[in-house]
Amino acid sequence: MTILEQLADYARVRVEREKQKLPPEKLKEQALALPAGDFAFERALKKPGLSFICECKKASPSKGIISPDFPYLETAREYESAGADCISVLTEPKWFLGDDRYLREIAAAVTLPCLRKDFTVDEYMIYKAKTLGAAAVLLICSILTGAQLESYLQICDTLGLCALVEAHDEKEISLALSAGARIIGVNNRNLHDFSIDAENSVRLRALVPPQVLFVAESGVKSAADAARLKNAGADAVLVGEALMRAADKKAALAALRGAK
Repeated sequence: MTILEQLADYARVRVEREKQKLPPEKLKEQALALPAGDFAFERALKKPGLSFICECKKASPSKGIISPDFPYLETAREYESAGADCISVLTEPKWFLGDDRYLREIAAAVTLPCLRKDFTVDEYMIYKAKTLGAAAVLLICSILTGAQLESYLQICDTLGLCALVEAHDEKEISLALSAGARIIGVNNRNLHDFSIDAENSVRLRALVPPQVLFVAESGVKSAADAARLKNAGADAVLVGEALMRAADKKAALAALRGAK
């Protein structure tokens, strides 16, 4: 079983546990009672130039502990003051040591749109993201069917949430487009074996129509990396480890923004 399959399986276990505490119909009622979102995440990526989605994560399966102390609120505020366009917050608890609380508190502390970075395997997780204050959710093609993708995108539209639909190859790009994705993220990291191919985004960009926003994920460590992706037609990059390890996040983001 690959790491991604383990992550997805554990997400299903987590959802069933959560349903025992708060039934789906109650959660859905809570989510629909909130004001509809304004698709702020999508608007942030449409701005001229290369947009930066900056990630708050304590650990990852490939790197282990990245931020032992993990001052997540301070980090999020630093990102905001540094000029980040969006913030990605890991909520997966086992391999990434994330927590729903991190997203709830960060979304309340900053004005930037926040992405719930998790392994969405059930519509319950989308409604939960809404109640946590997320502006967007991650939908990974390789763990969802075409029917699920379409259904989840419709739920997002109803709630005013954006969906970053992640693909890793040509087949998944086709799946995302067929489902109606408006934002496609190409992960340069293969989530089955966690190897990185920095050219993956460059290769696949040509398969995504210009009206669909394109996000390059993983492997962005320098201004040269960001510039290459921008020149290849990326609308945004998602940067995690490089910023999480930087002592001065404002300076680190400014360096990456050399691409702008």
